[in-house]
Amino acid sequence: MKNTNLNDVAVFVQVAQAKGFRAAADNLNLGAGSVSEAIQRLESQLGVRLIERTTRKMSLTSAGEMLYQRTLPSLTSLKNALNELGDSQDAVTGTLRLSAPRSSSPFFLDDVIAHYARLYPSVLVEVMYDDTRVDLVTSGVDAAIRSQTLIEQETHAVEIGPALDMVLVASPDYLERHGTPEKPSELTDHDGIRFGFGRADRLAPWTFKQGRKSPYDVTPRARMVVNDIVSMIKFSSAGLGLAYVYRKPAEPYIARKELVTLFDKQVPQLPRYTINYLTKRHMPARLRAFIDLAKSSSSDIPD
Repeated sequence: MKNTNLNDVAVFVQVAQAKGFRAAADNLNLGAGSVSEAIQRLESQLGVRLIERTTRKMSLTSAGEMLYQRTLPSLTSLKNALNELGDSQDAVTGTLRLSAPRSSSPFFLDDVIAHYARLYPSVLVEVMYDDTRVDLVTSGVDAAIRSQTLIEQETHAVEIGPALDMVLVASPDYLERHGTPEKPSELTDHDGIRFGFGRADRLAPWTFKQGRKSPYDVTPRARMVVNDIVSMIKFSSAGLGLAYVYRKPAEPYIARKELVTLFDKQVPQLPRYTINYLTKRHMPARLRAFIDLAKSSSSDIPD
């Protein structure tokens, strides 16, 4: 066991990621026989079976799954470190891969990314707007921007972007037809355009302040469930219900009097977004540059 070949471990990880010997062989530019020999050699050295395989498919054993989960972070860190050695420490190049919730796009993140792309034209930026969790170890994503409710576990987190000013809005037409609530507790009798985190059963709360007491949540009738802030605002302006959204993207509708705000003094400010990443060690220069820019960002991003 003490003479285990680390190259064989790397081949095993590639097989687990590719979910097949042939695909792993193609990725490694090796023959399929060489990959199979490496796995057999590793299993023999460790004295355990790592992969169950038939002529049609393969799957990791419990021992194989444990080895994969334990070794992948180290190999990923090593790969990043080796890639960085080929570049000048100050060179901002390569591909920056980001994951972010859709709500951050119109609020501030698109502006930050555009500013970053102008500053560092040698970097290819890949951003995937998705409200589900991502595994930073296995996804190949450099960093995940998340709100308070979607923060990743066991990662470093740095606050970025402006403060999250919230607002409760409704169209004048809706209020004329259904009446204007006089206090937040009456919202339970109203239709709400609710924000859903990927599924209809994971809804963002509607939270209100009550003096020195702890904030409380109110649950309106879910008239619609949407995972896009701009769509929520448009549906509310169409008279379909009230919406609890970020103030910034709603401001043009408020200015045109297509929407009015309710309970302004009772709607709390939410914590800022965070950018989550695995480690500060061997951090690619492109990611460090993005974090530094995002940390200094506000609602006004320079042109």
